Amino acid sequence: MLCRAACSTSRKLVPGLGALGSRRKHSLPDLPYDYGALEPHINAQIMQLHHSKHHAAYVNNLNIAEEKYREALEKGELLEAIKHDFGSFKNFKEKLTAVSVGVQGSGWGWLGFSKEQGRLQIAACSNQDPLQGTTGLIPLLGIDVWEHAYYLQYKNVRPDYLKAIWNVISWENVAARYMACKK
Repeated sequence: MLCRAACSTSRKLVPGLGALGSRRKHSLPDLPYDYGALEPHINAQIMQLHHSKHHAAYVNNLNIAEEKYREALEKGELLEAIKHDFGSFKNFKEKLTAVSVGVQGSGWGWLGFSKEQGRLQIAACSNQDPLQGTTGLIPLLGIDVWEHAYYLQYKNVRPDYLKAIWNVISWENVAARYMACKK
């Protein structure tokens, strides 16, 4: 009985994310009795330690695990869209890299979402030209190919910089942007 009350949370289902899509985080429930209520068999200090430290850590770790799972689901949906629109992640990566290498002078390589077509697209913009303003695409991932972004480390070898940039992309951020623009 106590566990049912202590472990329950309200959950609303969202397609694609199940119960994780819009639920609030779990919180440490109050005990329905004082820490000292089980004395002399279990003292108040033990109860306080177990409830406020151990049980709290379990609740916190559950929230962390569910957030990571939600992010994985989002990334999975983004990955499926990439596979659908480009054939594979490898094809996508090669195409965005090639477009970014091909920017003359300064600019950006972009992964964007077309609301009109309901699909992902790759584009390049010169200088400070905004992606959405020039192409209508909603920006999901931008790769800065202005020389100041890489020159000190990669000199004028833009392809080496673009090879390395894939190791630091925040896919959680890209997936969140993708999920937001689909709404």
